[in-house]
Amino acid sequence: SFLNGLHVAPTSFPTIVATKALTPPQAVAWAAFFNFIAFLFIGLHVAETIGKGIIDPLVVDPGVIFGALIGAIFWNALTWYLGLPSSSSHALVGGLLGAGITKGGLEAVVASGVIKTSVAIFAAPILGMFAAILLVLITSWLFLPVGARTADTIFRRLQLASSAAYWIGHGANDAQKTMGIIAV
Repeated sequence: SFLNGLHVAPTSFPTIVATKALTPPQAVAWAAFFNFIAFLFIGLHVAETIGKGIIDPLVVDPGVIFGALIGAIFWNALTWYLGLPSSSSHALVGGLLGAGITKGGLEAVVASGVIKTSVAIFAAPILGMFAAILLVLITSWLFLPVGARTADTIFRRLQLASSAAYWIGHGANDAQKTMGIIAV
């Protein structure tokens, strides 16, 4: 969970703090609140997939969990040290697959869960890119006639909505992977 935050915090807090929309302690509280309530909006699907849909739960024991976490921690620390972009979620899924296959062989893999996760790994950034482009275009056209001071006031407030949505998305996905490991 700490390493997950290590990867997420540098991409999520700087704008809202630098623009003084929130102070650093307020930003942390804001993030914690929306991460926590995310399950109310999205459910626990990610936690269920990590917990039961990657490796057959009958194969999972404390040794498999330990191996998965050590593998994920090592990968996260290595990519952080080398300055490489990395995903804690992908590291955890990879660690879980590696540890599960080591103990139970390829039969331990739940193919449907791995396929669903793999599709999401590749589809999410592409969908996010297109959604971002669309939002930039719409926003640019809507605010073309608006003065700089007015736009600054409006966007400073909209940062709160944007960051709340970001943290709900994070809580519904990244934060749930830890819940999934605990549930296993």
